[in-house]
Parts: sequence; C-alpha cells; structure tokens
Amino acid sequence: MRIGILCHPTYGGSGVVASELALSLAGNGHSVHLFSHDVPPRLGRSPGPVELHVAQGSPYPLFHSTPHDLAIMSRVLDLHRIDGLDVLHAHYALPHAISALLVRAAAREARLKPLKVVTTLHGTDITVVGNDPSYAPLTQYAITASDAVTAVSQDLADRSADNFDDAHRCGIKVIPNFVDLEEFSPCCDKAPVATAIHVSNFRPVKRVPWLVEAFADALDILHESGAEAELVLVGDGPQQAEARRIARERGICQHVKFLGMRDALPEVLAPADVFCLPSREESFGLSALEAMACGTAVLGTRVGGLPEVVEDGVSGFLVELNDREGYARHLAALLGDRDRAKRMGLAARDRAATRFDRNHVVRSYEDLYQALIEEDAPCPGE
Repeated sequence: MRIGILCHPTYGGSGVVASELALSLAGNGHSVHLFSHDVPPRLGRSPGPVELHVAQGSPYPLFHSTPHDLAIMSRVLDLHRIDGLDVLHAHYALPHAISALLVRAAAREARLKPLKVVTTLHGTDITVVGNDPSYAPLTQYAITASDAVTAVSQDLADRSADNFDDAHRCGIKVIPNFVDLEEFSPCCDKAPVATAIHVSNFRPVKRVPWLVEAFADALDILHESGAEAELVLVGDGPQQAEARRIARERGICQHVKFLGMRDALPEVLAPADVFCLPSREESFGLSALEAMACGTAVLGTRVGGLPEVVEDGVSGFLVELNDREGYARHLAALLGDRDRAKRMGLAARDRAATRFDRNHVVRSYEDLYQALIEEDAPCPGE
C-alpha cells in the first residue's frame, strides 16, 4: 500500500505514535510518506525507510503566521498526482484531518486515484481543542466526513460519540497505542536508590508541582523507617519553575533531579522503580506504556483511558484524581518495598507484551487500510 501520514512534530503522544506507525508500516514493505512542518523527534533519530516531507510554507506579510498547513496540503496533493496514494492518515483532528479531507476533495475534482482518509483521535483534539466553540463544528465535520475514524482508547471513543452529534454513526474504532517491545525493555539494573520517574512537557494537565508535593509527603512516610528515595523529572515546560519552587520550600531539593528535555529512552525509564503519572487527563498514557514495557510499575490517576492500560493493583496503582494522601501512600509503599515494585514491574511488562505489542496493533491499521481500499476495488472480470 501507498500510505501518507500527517502529524504534529512533537514529543507528545500523537507525534510519537504517528512516527512509530510510519516506521513500522515501512518496515512491513509499504511505501510510506510522512508530512509535517518539522522533523518529528522519533523519526529524526531513526534510519527507517520513511520518506519525510517537511513543508513549512513561505512567509508573506498578509499572514500573521506562516501557513504550514496550506504548504503541507499542496505537498500531499502534488505527491498524489504523481504517485497515487491509497490512504491518507491524519493524526489529530485539527488541522490534519481537515487538511486530508481537502486533499481528498481536490483529488476527486481532478479525477485522480481515489484517496481514503483515516482520522485518529488522540485526546486533546477532542477534549480541549475540539470542545472549544471556535473549533467544535469543524472537529465534528472532520469526524463525520472521514472514511474511517479511530481512537486510542475506548474512553476517548465514548467521549467523542457523546460530545459530537452523529459521531456515533461513524463507528469509531478503538485501536490503542503501541510500544516496540525490543526497544523498550528491562535493559538496565534498577538504580542504587529507590527511584520514581516522571516524563512530560510540564503542562498544567500533567500536574508536576502536585507530584513534587506528593513525593515530599511520601518522603515523610519513608523517613520514619529510615528509607531514602529520589524523584527524577524528565522534560521541560511552563510548570518547571513552580515544581522547583515547591522542592525548595519542602526542603527536598537533594532528592529531586530535573534532567530537562530528553527522549523517554529505556535507559531513562528502566532503572526506576515507579513511573509517576498524576495527570488531570490522559486519553491513553503512552509514556506509562513505554515505562511498563521497561519493567517499571506505574502509579497514575484514575482518569481517561489510563485504566485501560494499567491494571490497578497488578501492574501498578491508580488513585482518584485529587487524592494526594493516597498517592503519597502508594508511592511510599512502592519505594519502600522495591521487591514489590519489581514484581509489579514484571506484570507491567507482561501486560505491555500481551495487549499493546507493536506488531499486533500495526496489523490492525493495515487491516483497516486494506478494507477501505477494497471498497473501491473493481469486481473480478471488470
């Protein structure tokens, strides 16, 4: 198959999944083109056979900002005229699904090869951007006009159907995020000191300052038994300064490490005993899944699609959103009993391998593409 993929060039879930999907499809022998206005980090460090098209548009005084989306659409349409794509897969409803639908319309007008549009909903394109009155009608159109729509969790599929009229009639298909079990594996020994780790962009939804407070509370519990622990924070963003301030005020600076922006590589995730994800909202929790594949237990909040990833009490723990006392208690329990954390980490690895293996999930996308293409295939003998 000839497949085009549209995505944001981010460290976030949609950019990571789109890049990894492109690499996996190309590895399976498909011709894959990825379109973005910059190089997605996961794709940039891979030698995989994906053809990358970076279209940034030309600055013009009439525009307040460079029209990347228009440049990307033109690049896709030009490629389709020459080579003929079968499927255009948009990751994130806005602007990519709208861009894909416009390309499909232009291709029909020019009587080019039929082009199927698949839209994958990743979360904030529905829960934040899509619910904004400025964008809601366009988001609804993106969902209902696509040839197929997928969501990364059942929770997100249900909310999409609830929030947008007629979305339920699209039959939103749940295809979860996935992980490369060879790349993300228990490759390292655990750290000498009991360690909790968090990886994010430090946006308010991730609640990093709240996590620092909970970790300080956990340290108070651990100190009663003489145990030591540290918190490793990977990433950067608008709430880093507040997180540092809280660490100073609670007197735990020597126990908290700020590593800055890094890829969530196995070498970072595997040595930790606990991966902390105290988010206010998670449509899936890809970072949690990658930690689980590395044999690290997860301590998260019971929100969104995270309960579909983490088995509470088996591969980690889930607590109610604002239960900081409960979060600190579970964190202290895992950091204070590293053998228990290790057992949960092994269960987490097993769940990642059983439910979210890359090969199985990518096959689901391939089956979806093939079914759409066959809708326009001529009958035998025609």
